[in-house]
Amino acid sequence: MPESLDPTQRAHASGETQPAHNERRDRLITGVVTLVPFAGLGLASWQMWDGLLRLSDVAVFTILYLLSGLGVTVGFHRLFTHRSFKTTHAVRAIFAVLGSMAIEGPVISWVADHRKHHAFSDRDGDPHSPHVDHGAGWRGALRGLYHAHVGWLFIHTHRGSHRRYASDLLADPVVEFVNRTFLLWAVAGLAAAFALGGAIGGTWRAAFTGLLWGGAVRMLVLHHMTYSVNSLCHFFGRHDYRTEDHSRNLALLAIPTLGEAWHNNHHAFPTSASHGLGARQLDLSALVIRALQRLGLAWDVIGVSEQRRVSKRRLPA
Repeated sequence: MPESLDPTQRAHASGETQPAHNERRDRLITGVVTLVPFAGLGLASWQMWDGLLRLSDVAVFTILYLLSGLGVTVGFHRLFTHRSFKTTHAVRAIFAVLGSMAIEGPVISWVADHRKHHAFSDRDGDPHSPHVDHGAGWRGALRGLYHAHVGWLFIHTHRGSHRRYASDLLADPVVEFVNRTFLLWAVAGLAAAFALGGAIGGTWRAAFTGLLWGGAVRMLVLHHMTYSVNSLCHFFGRHDYRTEDHSRNLALLAIPTLGEAWHNNHHAFPTSASHGLGARQLDLSALVIRALQRLGLAWDVIGVSEQRRVSKRRLPA
């Protein structure tokens, strides 16, 4: 490979990184998706302060947070990225759509980035490690946490190549269609918030506040819970199993991340359908997969034997 190439060009030439055809446009879209929910949070805070929060708003937020969140955790992550279980074409389509409604990017891009994260976890090439090339001391730690949390979304130096990391999904007509029509499903998620607000609250005002809570606020909370797995769960918490990275189990985030915060467990056993491996490690996403299995809608569900867990468990210091 020519020495004259800069690091970005070398990454693209290696076939590991997805080229950005219009990086300025992509950064603008990322900025809008990142910042607009904060404006929604301001409106929601004013609404709560003024005593205008409705039960219908809470209901819309909860319903759409769970649906779109499970679309990411069960669909994008455990089904499409790690193939932790098998299911029908219809269920695959539903999870691909629900995950797209979270507006964290199209499914194939999400999967390619996450598979690359596992291939280079906390090493050069990881799209969002808080530990690589951010400097030493507390300033380096803060720069690393910012990069892993949200900064990496604005650069394309290490984004996963679709052909290298998600060729199976490019060949899947159902997933490829949902990926290609991502904008439709993103808008559909916002429309669902508006419709649910009106249906539950019974007024046009409830429809608009439903859009606020089930749209902007739901996006803000869900995005930052997902980002926290990339940042906080590689910095704080328990390192219960031996891995070659800095992944951690962060119990405080287990419920809002729907089980994803058992992140050291996940890096130790990446194909496991359950990330919560202990009796007290609540994993809502794993419970959904088990429910699908009981209904005959999921099979070949991958688990972790006690023997494998013991073999990788870290001994007390």
